Amino acid sequence: MIRLGAGPLDRIVAVGAHCDDIAIGAGGTLLTLCQARPGIRVDALVLTGGGSGREQEEQAALAAFCPGADLRLTVHKLPDGRFPAHWEEAKSAVEELRERTDPDLVLAPRTDDAHQDHRGLAQLMTTAFRDHLVLGYEIVKWDGDLGRPAAYQPLEAKTAEQKVRLLQEHYPSQRHRPWYDREAFLGLARIRGIECHARYAEAFAVAKLTLNLGG
Repeated sequence: MIRLGAGPLDRIVAVGAHCDDIAIGAGGTLLTLCQARPGIRVDALVLTGGGSGREQEEQAALAAFCPGADLRLTVHKLPDGRFPAHWEEAKSAVEELRERTDPDLVLAPRTDDAHQDHRGLAQLMTTAFRDHLVLGYEIVKWDGDLGRPAAYQPLEAKTAEQKVRLLQEHYPSQRHRPWYDREAFLGLARIRGIECHARYAEAFAVAKLTLNLGG
């Protein structure tokens, strides 16, 4: 398996259309990065759930998923499932995020995600962050839209277990969903781990990257 490093990481951007998207798609990667780099700055943006109990869940969850980080979270109040009708508001939120940070890495939904909110946000990220490494995380759902990812972040077993524990602990509003369980999260992580010769992993889509092979 070919391994490429991103170099020093001092700033990360993580975005989600909904509270829990970031943690489900990239929670293990955030744990890995933040534990390895104390004090790393994480600018997080969520488009829906502002002013509700979901925002409170997200604040507590991301604090746990980003231990020791300089976490700066913004949660907006766009209506869930109505992204196309609120394009301008979403675009403004992403542009404001871009103005206040110049990250080394961006974690965002995949541009081919079947959920219109996820997909719309992903499309905005690749235009606002044109010169950045943008990794598109995946979220398991009934649509059956999981594909063939291009990039993997291996996870230690204890990190994968910690991710699942934190998901169950911090998002009680989601526990009733039939896909929101330990088997689904660890099962996908195990499959992605097999694909990259690891026990567990999170997988990402990569639209474009520039190599530096000259030394």
